[in-house]
Amino acid sequence: MSKNSIVFTGGGSAGHVTPNIAIINELHKSDWEINYIGSKKGIEKELIEKIHIPYYGIASGKLRRYLDFENIVDLFRVAKGCFDARKVLKKLKPNLIFSKGGFVSVPVIIAASSLKIPILIHESDMTPGLANKISQRFATKIFTSFEEAKNYFPKSKTKVIGSPIRKELLNGSVEKGLAYLKFNRYDPILTIMGGSLGAKKINETVRESLDELTKKFQIVHMCGKGNIDDKLQNYSRYKQFEYVHDELADLLAATQLIITRGGSNAIFEFLALNKPMVIIPLTKNQSRGDQILNGTSFKEKGFALMLEEEDLTAKTLQNTIEDLQANRARFIESMKKSNQGNALEVIMNEINKFRR
Repeated sequence: MSKNSIVFTGGGSAGHVTPNIAIINELHKSDWEINYIGSKKGIEKELIEKIHIPYYGIASGKLRRYLDFENIVDLFRVAKGCFDARKVLKKLKPNLIFSKGGFVSVPVIIAASSLKIPILIHESDMTPGLANKISQRFATKIFTSFEEAKNYFPKSKTKVIGSPIRKELLNGSVEKGLAYLKFNRYDPILTIMGGSLGAKKINETVRESLDELTKKFQIVHMCGKGNIDDKLQNYSRYKQFEYVHDELADLLAATQLIITRGGSNAIFEFLALNKPMVIIPLTKNQSRGDQILNGTSFKEKGFALMLEEEDLTAKTLQNTIEDLQANRARFIESMKKSNQGNALEVIMNEINKFRR
């Protein structure tokens, strides 16, 4: 009997990959053959190859909501991506596709649809990205993280489940985290995560505020690829990393407060860990505004404080962090009461319906 086979897709940022990894880690315990289709050079390639999953790179264009000559060029790239994906899928013959969105997923989904392969989609944000807007018509079933997102998809095939959380994140060790950082157990740890690509304004403002912040906090700064500041390498009570893989669960276990962008997957992970956060979303000039909506929702539910990037200064950052620290117990209480569903279990049950 041939092994059950699933193909994952999604990329462009770590947020389109980490929920897939959460599911992949669970599937490893069963009898599924797992493959991944992504772009040839995206961050998804690095993250998936790190966990030793067979990876197929395809041509991919960028989906833009504005007029640009590159849109014409990218139409050809998307067409080439559909051809590439169809070739891979005909070879792999998967039971189904699981997509987390991002522009690379569109050619894969179009190719899968043409081959009559069932497609599951997960949308993390409160409003769907362009990739999932296009892909929804081909989807067999659609899952969303936010209740509000359900209104953008066909009701008959959409279910609200929250975000799939990597189980290993829930089992971090405070002791190992402190040992790795060489931090003490008495002063609170503030962790800054600007996303896999970093966040220039956040990085600059945090570094500008170090003298003040390190009086009260030990600081872990995940600043993104190429953003390490060599002048600060030996700065007391401040550790900087481009990106953290294996030690992340332990670092988060040791952390008291978090500064983050408003990416849905990350903030749902911090919610599951009961870590109060300051959300500094991408501006509307930098994005479609989804992080602002995500952040607003978490702020209204009492899980976070939000600071708009336009208002971000050394002073506003310090004041917001102090406010979060002063009310930390209240935020944790709200988080514990949240109805954070077991999204991973729901998705696993759905995937297993497609066993041959």
